[in-house]
Amino acid sequence: MRLVLDTNVAVAGLLWNGHPHRLLDWAINGRVALYSSPVLIDELTQTLGYPKLAKRMLEIGATPAGLAARYAALVSLTHPTQVPRVIENDPDDDHVLAAALACQTNLIVSGDKHLLDLGGQYQSIRIVTPAQATLLIGDLSL
Repeated sequence: MRLVLDTNVAVAGLLWNGHPHRLLDWAINGRVALYSSPVLIDELTQTLGYPKLAKRMLEIGATPAGLAARYAALVSLTHPTQVPRVIENDPDDDHVLAAALACQTNLIVSGDKHLLDLGGQYQSIRIVTPAQATLLIGDLSL
């Protein structure tokens, strides 16, 4: 199963336990393959540096650069040649769609309202929450 994680899911998976963290564990174990782009990795690094996350960083003894490097090592990078203009209110989300299209992923995993409001799918790629993704991937093992 090929996935692109939106930045909010990657942050949650790196900093806390729960469904996003499970997706990262599955990537480490080879159960899923994660894909991203340089733009999304840059966004992740910037987001991890937000002051509101500083306390959690201290608690787990991590740095934004260190966590971003850990994530970058876990994903296969793609370099989309085109970024479709789809999400009017949040153009950063267009980079998630572009990475997913370039890698022909099965799922985009996001907690972002703008992506989820696309009706559960963009072209042939399903857009799901982290909880939905763990259920779908878990069912594949049955």
